[in-house]
Amino acid sequence: MAAPDSAPQLGTLTWLPAADHLELLGQPVAAALPSLTGPAWVASIDDEAADTAAFTDVYEVPAAASANCVVVAARRSGETTLAACLVLATTRADVNGLVRRHLGARKASFAPQDVAVAESGMAYGGITPVGLPASWPVLVDAAVVASELVVIGSGTRGSKLAVSGAVLAGLPGAEVLEGLGQPIG
Repeated sequence: MAAPDSAPQLGTLTWLPAADHLELLGQPVAAALPSLTGPAWVASIDDEAADTAAFTDVYEVPAAASANCVVVAARRSGETTLAACLVLATTRADVNGLVRRHLGARKASFAPQDVAVAESGMAYGGITPVGLPASWPVLVDAAVVASELVVIGSGTRGSKLAVSGAVLAGLPGAEVLEGLGQPIG
C-alpha cells in the first residue's frame, strides 16, 4: 500500500482523497467521513460494475482486497434489530450461525432490499458500514480488520471507498468477530 498521504495503487482505478470529493459519496457516508480514524480514498466507477464480481473483473481489484457489507435483520420476541456485517469478498457472512448467536436472535436473515435502503439511506449495492445509523451493530470480520487496505461501498453505486481495516474496526458500533466470514463453497 502507498503511504497514508499518497493515493493507493489498487486495480486500474484512480484513487482520490475522499474528503476532497464528497460529491462521489452517499450523503450518510460524506457526513461520517470526518469521524474516520485514518485516510479514506474514493474512486469513481461505472454503477453497472458496482457488484463485486463485475467490479473485480472490470477494475482488476482482487476479490481478497474487497469487502462486502450485508444488512441483517435479527429477530427475537417480535423485535427486529438491523445490523451490518462486513466480510472479505472471498467469504460469506455466517448469518445463521455466528451473527444470530452474537445478536441473541432467534432468527437472522438478510434484510429485505427496500428496508436496507430505507434504513441506511444508501443505494443498494453501495451500502457500506461508514455512515450507518448509530444504533446498528457493525460486525467486522477479523480478516477485514487485518487488511492493510480494503475496498468497500461508498453509499452509492457510482464509486468505491478504500480504507484500512483498522479504520473499519474503529467505526461507531464496530465489533470485530473472528470467523464472521466463512469460505464460499
